Amino acid sequence: MSGMWVANGLSQDLPLGVVMAGSWQGAELAIWRSATGRLSAWNDRCPHRGMRLSHGFVRGETLSCIYHGWTYGTDGACSKIPAHPAMVPPAAIKAEVYACVEADGVIWVAPAGTEVVLPDLSGLVAVRSVTVQADVAALTRGLPGFVQHGAVWRGQVEGAAVALVVQDRGASVTLHGLGAGDRVRLSRWLDGVRRLVEEGVLA
Repeated sequence: MSGMWVANGLSQDLPLGVVMAGSWQGAELAIWRSATGRLSAWNDRCPHRGMRLSHGFVRGETLSCIYHGWTYGTDGACSKIPAHPAMVPPAAIKAEVYACVEADGVIWVAPAGTEVVLPDLSGLVAVRSVTVQADVAALTRGLPGFVQHGAVWRGQVEGAAVALVVQDRGASVTLHGLGAGDRVRLSRWLDGVRRLVEEGVLA
């Protein structure tokens, strides 16, 4: 189902060998890109002591916990325990894995095994992401003329097509902006939307 997929950023913001924090309907995630470009998304807790894996570091095709260095492959299975270098880690030691794909410059996550059905954002170029300190209801009031299709809000800015992929964080929302117009102008427009919506909440 397309509604199961949640946008967690733009592809341009997650380079090779980088890990970042993400979320899926309240679950905290670690999203990372391996040295060859493979994307993975896991529950953001190391199975060992619960340290956030989003604080870890990427080496090649593995992600290591920053606490005790336990290392996990792209399948989520533990491959190395530094304190016991000769031991083969039990198969039960594994991070909880989520599905993670990217399309049209957007990174999406969903529970493992979810069918890949994503919005069509072809023809648009990723601009940037901005976080607005307001809820979705306030965002609706601040974007008159935009039409909502699931997580994607579509409209026009100065005659150019714009799509905002909305990541609902409860008390705040992150807008992942894409457009067909001038990127600098669209970036400034996004800042204006943030100010307008936040000022509306405080009014």
